[in-house]
Amino acid sequence: MLLWLRRELRLADNPALLAALATGRSVVPVFVLDEASPGAWAPGGASRWWLHHSLAALADDLAARGAKLVLRRGRFSEVIPRLAAEIGAAEIHAGIPTEPWARATYRRVIAALGPVKLHCHMTALLHHPDQLKTQAATPYAVFSPFGRALRAGVAVPAAEAAPERLPPGPPVDSDTLEAWGLLPGAPDWAEGLRCTWTPGEAGAQARLATFVRAALSGYRAGRDLPGREATSRLSPHFAWGEISPRQVWHAGAACEKFRDEVLWREFAAHLLWHNQALPEAPLRAEFASMPWREDPAGLRAWQRGRTGIPIVDAGMRELWQTGWMHNRVRMIVASFLVKHLLIPWQAGEAWFWDTLVDADLAQNAASWQWVAGCGADAAPYFRVFNPVLQGRKFDPDGAYVRRYVPELAALPDSVVHAPWEAPALVLQAAGVRLGTHYPHPVVDLAAGRERALAAFAGLRKAA
Repeated sequence: MLLWLRRELRLADNPALLAALATGRSVVPVFVLDEASPGAWAPGGASRWWLHHSLAALADDLAARGAKLVLRRGRFSEVIPRLAAEIGAAEIHAGIPTEPWARATYRRVIAALGPVKLHCHMTALLHHPDQLKTQAATPYAVFSPFGRALRAGVAVPAAEAAPERLPPGPPVDSDTLEAWGLLPGAPDWAEGLRCTWTPGEAGAQARLATFVRAALSGYRAGRDLPGREATSRLSPHFAWGEISPRQVWHAGAACEKFRDEVLWREFAAHLLWHNQALPEAPLRAEFASMPWREDPAGLRAWQRGRTGIPIVDAGMRELWQTGWMHNRVRMIVASFLVKHLLIPWQAGEAWFWDTLVDADLAQNAASWQWVAGCGADAAPYFRVFNPVLQGRKFDPDGAYVRRYVPELAALPDSVVHAPWEAPALVLQAAGVRLGTHYPHPVVDLAAGRERALAAFAGLRKAA
C-alpha cells in the first residue's frame, strides 16, 4: 500500500493515512519533490526551508512508529507509478489536490497507473470544493453566505488520533533530505526563521495549545493589533498540512471570529477550485485593462521595507526576517502596493509566494485579488487604506513599528507613523535624519490615492 503525502505532513487526523491503515496491509509513505509540474508555483525559498524541517520531523515521527518515509524527486506522473510498480502496490491513498497544476498532474498519474487505484481523501479542508453551491447552483463568490452555508451544511467530525504503530512496508530506496538542497546556501538568510518557528506536527500542536490557552479568549479584540501576540500563527503549519482543519475548528469552538479565519481558508480554496486562473488573472474581467505602472524602484523599496511609510516598512521587514506577516499588516502593505504605487497585484503575490513560510496558492491569490478590488467579495477599489491612519489605529503605541523599524524607535507615538510630520527638533532628538537614517516616502499618500481613484474611474467608464 502506497501512502502519497503531499500537503498532509502529519500522522494525526490524516484521512489518507487512516484509510491506508484500514486495509490491513503494509504502508509505504512517500513524499515526492516535483519541482517541474508546478511551473511558477513551485515552492519559494521560505517554503522550501519549512518543507525541509517539516519532512525531517515527519520522518522522525514515522520512525518512532516503525515506518520509513521514502523521499523521491521527479515528476509525480513518473515517480508515483514507478514506485507503485516497484513495491507491487494495488492501491494508493493520497489527499485531494486543490491547485490547478496539481489537479492536472493527478489526472496524468491516474492515466499512468493502469489498474492501480488512486484513492483521494479530503485531508486539507473541511469540505470538498464541489460540496457547496448557491441556490442558483453556482459556486459562491461572496464570503459571508459561503461561511453561513458551510456552518449550516457541513458536519465537522471529531479529529482522529495518530496511530501508535504503522505496519512496515518492504525496503525501498530513498533520497536523502540533504541531497534535495532545500535549505539556503550562502548567504544564510534563514536565521530569523529558525528563531521564530518550529516546523512539524509537534510544533503545530504546541502552537495551537499555546494559542487556545493564552490568546483565544482575547482574539476578537486583539487580532488586528500587530504589536501583540494575539493571533494563532498556525498558517505555516496549515500550509504543509502539519495540522488538520478539523483539529483547529474544534479547538477554536469558543471563538466564532477565530473560526471565521478557518472559513476564509476554505473560501479561498473554493474560489481556486472553481476559477483555475485565479493566481494569474483578475476575476473581474474589466481589471484586465487596469493601467498598472512599471515601477521597479518602487517595487524594490516595497520589498525591502524602504518605502518611507513606517507601518508598511515594518510589515515588509517582519516578512523578510520571519517569513510571516500579521494579517492586518498584509492588507495594509498590499493596498499600498496596488493602490498608492499602482503596481500590479501579481508582483506582490509573487513576492509573498517566495518569502512567506505559509505560502498557499489559494489564499495568496484570493487575498491579493480582494485587496486589489478585482476578485470575489473584493474590497471596493475606491477603498484605499491610509497607512498612517491604519498604523495609528492598530499600532497606537508604535510597538510594532519600533520592533521592525528600530531607526524610528526614539520618536514619540504622535509621529512614529508619520516621521515627516515631526518638527526638526523632534527628529534631531530622536536621532532621525530623513533621507539618511530613514527614507522619505516614495509617494505622496494623497497624490497616490488620487491616482488610484482616477485609474479606477477610467475602468468604470470603459466598462
